[in-house]
Amino acid sequence: MDKKYWLTPPEMYQNLNDEFHFDYDPCPYPRPEDFNGIVVPWGRSNYVNPPFRRSDGAFGAGPTAFVRKAIAEKELGKSSVIVLPTMSFINMLLEAGAECRSMGRVHWIDTISGDPWKSPSCITCFILRAK
Repeated sequence: MDKKYWLTPPEMYQNLNDEFHFDYDPCPYPRPEDFNGIVVPWGRSNYVNPPFRRSDGAFGAGPTAFVRKAIAEKELGKSSVIVLPTMSFINMLLEAGAECRSMGRVHWIDTISGDPWKSPSCITCFILRAK
């Protein structure tokens, strides 16, 4: 079965490109055969529309692999704009001006046993400050 690809709407891309002046796309469409955007050096300003699921990515690379690569490239002085799907309530908070803080992996406490959760969740704290 062929994989399905979803391209960035041209107006959205153009608005971002006008601001960030992209010189590289590590997730091109069509993807050249044997091209792996995770292992090659990126440009100075990168537009990253990664596969939204690992099963859709080449070489088994999903969004987490591209985020890790963008972080590594940032350490080399390169910028990346990454577009990722989010739940609607996250966008609502961001559009309302929420501050975001990573809380890391939180071991929630069981209310009955008092034991910490064995599979900690990645948690983000959102702060909406009164004006």
